[in-house]
Amino acid sequence: MRIVRFKDAAGETVATRWGVVEGESVFETDGPGGERTGVRLAMERLNLKAPAQPTKIICVGRNYVNHIREMENDAENLPAEPGLFMKGPNALADPGVSVPYPAFTREFHYEGELAVVMAAQTAAGANVLENVLGYTAAIDLTAREPQRNDLQWIRAKSADMFCPLGPWLETDIDPFDATVRTIVNGRERQHGSTTDMLFPVKVILEYITSFMTLEQGDIVLTGTPEGVGELHEGDKVEVHIGGLGAPLTMSVGDRRS
Repeated sequence: MRIVRFKDAAGETVATRWGVVEGESVFETDGPGGERTGVRLAMERLNLKAPAQPTKIICVGRNYVNHIREMENDAENLPAEPGLFMKGPNALADPGVSVPYPAFTREFHYEGELAVVMAAQTAAGANVLENVLGYTAAIDLTAREPQRNDLQWIRAKSADMFCPLGPWLETDIDPFDATVRTIVNGRERQHGSTTDMLFPVKVILEYITSFMTLEQGDIVLTGTPEGVGELHEGDKVEVHIGGLGAPLTMSVGDRRS
């Protein structure tokens, strides 16, 4: 099932709504993954929104060995547990967004990832996979200079619009065997599989919930395969997750003054 969050293109002041995608139609529901209301809409009429309303975005770093190598970290001394950092809800961005090139860096990078969105509050001891609403694509946008130089990664990882997400949630993706591909300006830059993760999705969720409650709508980014790289003004990015059915897209706008 494909779960989508949207606004009607003709009425941007109307509150966001949820629905399920079938072909070229969206059937409105009374919430994410909820009951149908009887309203049917043409997909072409809709503006798709990021398919989550999180209280927090938890991200996993160094979860693919080849990515660890390309970032010049010690691939012989692999992490014993997931390495986490956070993005604020302010970082969430809609599919198809144009993200201005941030003024505070000259090294603006993409990282394509599988993202998990939670359906229910989840704490220690829960069957974590039963509480997943669905899976989607995310782009962990990163400003590398602040990542190297700042005390914390707030500017580097959590600036406004630094987490495009979408285009919808898919409930039928196998998170343990899904491809992750990133294409920049028509050229494939990343091609990995979740089978290569050091810490698979279930382990990540169990680790997080051992000390932090995940709330309904919270997002977990699961790490990126090798092939990360720079973005420039005018670049077009697509992230394809196997089984999602459509890519997450974004572009890079003019540099902020």
